Amino acid sequence: MEVILPLDQMTTAEKLHAMEAIWENLSRNAESFESPAWHADVLREREQRIADGKEVSVDWEEAKRQLRERHL
Repeated sequence: MEVILPLDQMTTAEKLHAMEAIWENLSRNAESFESPAWHADVLREREQRIADGKEVSVDWEEAKRQLRERHL
């Protein structure tokens, strides 16, 4: 099935909402798919950067709030 969204006509907020809806749907069946091998490597690297004080993290809700504020 091909899905065509009017991306050029959508606001950033609308695009983020669409992405959230897709991710929420995918997350319901997370056990049915595997992350690619490189994903574990990236996560380890990011965890190390946080441990070394080179990077800080924010929770997902805060990250979404910050993104929305930048693009509204």
